[in-house]
Amino acid sequence: MAHAVVIGAGIGGLTAALALAGKGWSVTVLEQAASIEPVGAGLAVAPNALRALDVIGVGDEVRKLSAIQGRSGIRVPDGRWLSRTTAEDATARYGDPIVLLARSSLVGVLAERLPPGALRVNTRVESADPATGRVTLAASGAAAAAETIEADLVVAADGIRSRTRAALFPGHPAPVYAGVTSWRAIVPLRSVTAPLAAVTGASETWGAGPLFGVMPLAGDQVYCYATAPVPAGLRAADEREELLRLFGRWHDPIPALLAAADPQAVLRHDVHCLDTPLPAFHAGRVALLGDAAHPMTPNLGQGACQAMEDAVVLAERVSSHEPPHGVDPAAGLAAYSRERLARTTPIVRRSRAIGRLTRWRNPLAVALRDAAMRAAGRFGPNVAMRQFDPVFDWRP
Repeated sequence: MAHAVVIGAGIGGLTAALALAGKGWSVTVLEQAASIEPVGAGLAVAPNALRALDVIGVGDEVRKLSAIQGRSGIRVPDGRWLSRTTAEDATARYGDPIVLLARSSLVGVLAERLPPGALRVNTRVESADPATGRVTLAASGAAAAAETIEADLVVAADGIRSRTRAALFPGHPAPVYAGVTSWRAIVPLRSVTAPLAAVTGASETWGAGPLFGVMPLAGDQVYCYATAPVPAGLRAADEREELLRLFGRWHDPIPALLAAADPQAVLRHDVHCLDTPLPAFHAGRVALLGDAAHPMTPNLGQGACQAMEDAVVLAERVSSHEPPHGVDPAAGLAAYSRERLARTTPIVRRSRAIGRLTRWRNPLAVALRDAAMRAAGRFGPNVAMRQFDPVFDWRP
């Protein structure tokens, strides 16, 4: 049986492990953290990613655990809508709406389906040899010897700061700061004491630089996220207070949600992306996947979605090329690289371009941007949604 080692137990790595296991591979998932409790808060799973999850048999369960995006759109800080769509519009056009759930819920669904014994936590990878597929692990103690694992395929899903990517393509430019920092938090509605406007759908509010998003989740929770253009590396003593300073006078329900947020649960991270695409998503027997391959800004909500696409395409391609005397994933990896580079490169660029639009501060430029979006919205939801066709229409 062919053996695959997956580096990283995030959404992309877990999806890859399940997709490969479904194709008959033996899989080992290596995670350097002590557990696979995910970093993050909420997650939007678009129709393209739901189709990828259907391939590995978990799509319906994810749908059951999720809230539906509902009536959604883009607003301005005083609450006026620039454009609006509904879940029914998305379902009619793509076969599924966008669904919303806690990142931990999706990770839990994926992790529960790993083959017994496949996951190893507290395991740091030192190197992966693209020529042989040999993975070298860090020694666990001063007297311990480094352990090696032989693999027919190595899947590097080790995130935006991927050490594997740096080793495979040492001269390639690293991800760059996208010009904004981000905040994320999940707020239980039971903790809201101030009057709260009903949270019946997802929305993004664009200001002159800052942005605030609201997404309802299952279980009477709301996922809040925000970005603002500031120099990289800044941090506040109290990030919730910083959010209240930036957004406390914006439309309902934003102030009430921020007032109810647990200050200790507010996450802040600078946003980075890869402006120069890699020449390939593989070298030898090693494949890059998700943020290790194509880190992008969050403006299209496609970071995790594209990782799930990567995973099912990779499993299909490397399982379709099996010579008579054993597995040689070379032809399948070349096909994976070609397909996924062509697919993800325009999505990364488009997400980056939208991120630049949200950062505009010049009052005239912001007024023109908002007027253009409002004009497009008057033509109905199909005009607003049509721009997502190249992203959401993907099928495995």
